[in-house]
Amino acid sequence: MSAYDALMAFQRETEALGQIAGRLGWDQETVMPRGAAEQRGEEMAAIEGVLHSRRTDPRIADWLEAAEAPDDEAAAQLRLIRRSHARATKVPAALAQRLARVTSTAQMIWADARAADKVADFLPTLAEVITLKREEAAALAQGGDLYDALMDDYEPGATAAVIGGMFDRMRPRLVRLREAVLAAAAPPALHHHFGEPAQLRFARDLASRFGYDFTRGRLDLAVHPFSSGSGNDARITTRVVETDPFNCFYSTIHEVGHACYELGIDQDYLLTPLGNGVSMGVHESQSRIYENQLGRSPAFAGWMYRQMLDRFGDFGVASPEAFARIVNRVQPGYIRTEADEVHYNLHVMMRFDLERALIRGDLQVNDLEAAWNDRFAADFGVAVDRPAHGLLQDVHWSAGLFGYFPTYTLGNVYAGCLHQALRGDIPDLDDHLARGDTSAATGWLREKVQRHGGRYEPRDVIARACGFEPNEAPLLDYLDAKFGALYGL
Repeated sequence: MSAYDALMAFQRETEALGQIAGRLGWDQETVMPRGAAEQRGEEMAAIEGVLHSRRTDPRIADWLEAAEAPDDEAAAQLRLIRRSHARATKVPAALAQRLARVTSTAQMIWADARAADKVADFLPTLAEVITLKREEAAALAQGGDLYDALMDDYEPGATAAVIGGMFDRMRPRLVRLREAVLAAAAPPALHHHFGEPAQLRFARDLASRFGYDFTRGRLDLAVHPFSSGSGNDARITTRVVETDPFNCFYSTIHEVGHACYELGIDQDYLLTPLGNGVSMGVHESQSRIYENQLGRSPAFAGWMYRQMLDRFGDFGVASPEAFARIVNRVQPGYIRTEADEVHYNLHVMMRFDLERALIRGDLQVNDLEAAWNDRFAADFGVAVDRPAHGLLQDVHWSAGLFGYFPTYTLGNVYAGCLHQALRGDIPDLDDHLARGDTSAATGWLREKVQRHGGRYEPRDVIARACGFEPNEAPLLDYLDAKFGALYGL
């Protein structure tokens, strides 16, 4: 067996164990009994110890030195293994295990605090998570920027300076568009009851229509919708609010975008480093383009309108055009995951600034709620009415996902570029979407982006698909055109 073959055989076992760890996380968020939280923390710490030991195994360095890549795909495998090994060896095993244990239990503490609207119940645990993440960042950064070191886990090569500069360029146009839209006549809100069973039936149908393969996945309920897994087991979750069906439908479509990325990766890459999405920014480009540019397009909204009439009866909306405006209703809201396309990136920019300040030590945990509320009032013109609508709304910090938030907007930027290229290649796309047929678009995305998995660097994936370097202009132009037409600006 060559050094390359030995390394890949070892790596396949590590990838399989990583999938098991992910399944434990899925179980915790969906069906695990509440009383099992402490035990699950021990289980997660144990498997993280095994994974860390494998990722830092000294044989990896020997294999990497001796391995010769027979082709470009093998060279990409070695590049990703080398990167993972270099990062893993910088983090002490005890710290990796403690982080796994603390973040597992922290998510249950966060969920309880959110349900009770009691920030004080969560802050001590959050402080512990932040302390551990700063230790991890210091180990990874080795004298460099702590936040950049954490962000590299989710978007390799990205830096806070570059992302912050992009956000600074985007914010003025987003704010101008928001002010113009809010000054126009707003569509009415829905006033109807949409039962949970019927919502979930339609959610499953929507998932299938967007190409989700239920023989390799499943749909469950969760407090905070997410997708989990890769290869041939990619699961999704949603949530139901019986007065707001779009919460369920678009959460489902969003998570389908994530899952279809994983399911669409070349099967030859199964249980290898190339067998996962290349970055969270590229991952978000898939979920956001499925949800927004496709799912919220006026053409697809027209098909959805007819479906909802058949399934729910008259729900007080007179026409497909009125329905499209309701689906794309712009209003300042508390919740990021429910935000319209105009406000969404402003939510992300706020979190980016706050979490970067936390990691750098410029903001203390005990001051976080006040900082959140002040910034939200300044950015959205609305006072936070309760912690569940403010600091406690997102699961990310309890899970230790510092550096993740900016990838949401980066994903929107990538989606804007992909949408421009997609429209150029499929000029009659709206005709397909008006029939509820997404296959032309999802097939294009599978061919151009998804099948490659981790083979190329994140920005290279988008540039290869689009034929130009990714930038924020296509997204901003798309938002101006779409909402200008919907609101008569």
